[in-house]
Amino acid sequence: MDKNSELCDFSFDSILNVDAVENVNLEVDRNVVIPTDIYISITVTSTDVIHSWAVPQLGIKIDAIPGRIANAVLYTFMDGVYYGQCSELCGVLHGFMPICVESVNIDLFFHWVFLNNDFFSVHLFY
Repeated sequence: MDKNSELCDFSFDSILNVDAVENVNLEVDRNVVIPTDIYISITVTSTDVIHSWAVPQLGIKIDAIPGRIANAVLYTFMDGVYYGQCSELCGVLHGFMPICVESVNIDLFFHWVFLNNDFFSVHLFY
C-alpha cells in the first residue's frame, strides 16, 4: 500500500457525555481525533436508520444510509474542537447524537493512536 495514501484505518463509537458542564448535549465520551493539514477520508454507513453526520464548522454533512457506503474527504488547517450533531430525524434519541471532532498536529495524533491502539483496534499501514 502506498505510504502516502492511507496511514491508518480505525473506527469506534462514542456517546453523549451526560456529565458535561460546558457544551451540554454536544460533548461526547470520546472525541474523533484527526490530524491537522492532512486530507482525511471518511467512510460512513448505518445499520438501523438514516443518519446524517454533520459538523457545520468543518463544512461537512454526509448521510449514513443502511446498506450503502458513503465517502467524503475532510481537511482541517487549524487545531481545535469542532461540534456537530446527527441532522436527520432518525428516531427517539435523535437529539442525543452529538459529534465532536478534535483536530491536532500529526505528532499528537499518532501519540493518541498509539495510546488507544488496543481500545480502537487501529490498523496502521506503512
